[in-house]
Amino acid sequence: MSIAVIESMATLSTDLFYDILRRLDGPTLATAACACVTFCSISREERLWENVCSSMWPSTNREDVKSLISSIGGFRKFYADCFPLIVNKEVTEYQWNGYLEYPEEWTEAEYYGDTNGLESISPLDFVSIVDIRYKDKTICSKVLWGIPNANGSNSWFYNCPFRIDLLTYAARDDDSEGEVILSVSDGLPPIISMERERKDGKLWKELRDGLWLSWIVVNRKMKQAANLASWSPLGGQRHWPTDKDFVIRFGSILPAKDILPCQVVECILIMKFRVIHTEGEGVETTLKLTELSMQLEDMEGAHVNGRNSLLILKEALSCNRSKNYSEVIESCNLYSKVQSELKEEKMRNESRLDRLCILSGIAAFVTFWYYVL
Repeated sequence: MSIAVIESMATLSTDLFYDILRRLDGPTLATAACACVTFCSISREERLWENVCSSMWPSTNREDVKSLISSIGGFRKFYADCFPLIVNKEVTEYQWNGYLEYPEEWTEAEYYGDTNGLESISPLDFVSIVDIRYKDKTICSKVLWGIPNANGSNSWFYNCPFRIDLLTYAARDDDSEGEVILSVSDGLPPIISMERERKDGKLWKELRDGLWLSWIVVNRKMKQAANLASWSPLGGQRHWPTDKDFVIRFGSILPAKDILPCQVVECILIMKFRVIHTEGEGVETTLKLTELSMQLEDMEGAHVNGRNSLLILKEALSCNRSKNYSEVIESCNLYSKVQSELKEEKMRNESRLDRLCILSGIAAFVTFWYYVL
């Protein structure tokens, strides 16, 4: 019976096989390629992987992005590089190595990064390809060519905190500059009042569970790409000043070995939505995307400057990755755990130092009055 099945498959045309495979998603297509020689041969077709990439990342439908992907190795390689997420499990190796202490003998060049290492890195070589989905519906696709405010080797960018505000700069080159809006028609629950939302948190839960972010960084010169996002949110909160802003955090843990003393940094991707009041109806269910940004922070929570950020992004494009999402979450949780332990240790050391200073002051005061009297 099994032989008959194999013979019947052999009689099927290649066009039929192609039509079957083009309907598959990326992981299924990769699995099918291992089934037989015919599937393996057909699955090498770039058109199949172009369809997979365009369905997963709508921004790759742009002609300029298609040319970029073709120049760095094609859609098959692009998917293989960007579908797995960055995993860094080496955080514990640097837990108690005293890396928080910046040696006094460091020169300014050593502190801010090796200038010679930047000769092969140009901010113009980096391209950000960003897609946001809410409940399987694409709500935003942006492409940013280069890194803003990084023109010239003596630019302030190299010594200032690194930050990319995508909504500010990508809109200049995009054809569609409209606002990104989420409403009840997109699946948001109706909210009668923010007071009620504070109690049941229905809107916050829907955002946390429904949002998906992909932030792919491509280096045109190195012909490498990586996804710096975590697909699902890692955390978030309501923004305190207005209580109408929902801040949602994505990100990944990037290696910074031989670049910063802490050896690892956190890539923080922030997405902020603001509740828009609907006049006359009393129902606040429309959200507007007001911020979509990237920044890098070290273990102490300090922002990494532009010079070191370029070096870190370059290393991130060739670091370890995994298709297992639980490993990604484990990597981020491990970083948060080590970071919390270091902060607690720092607070304990500062507390000991404060007590020592107080005791020294009391001893000096008693000694002074002892000799006076």
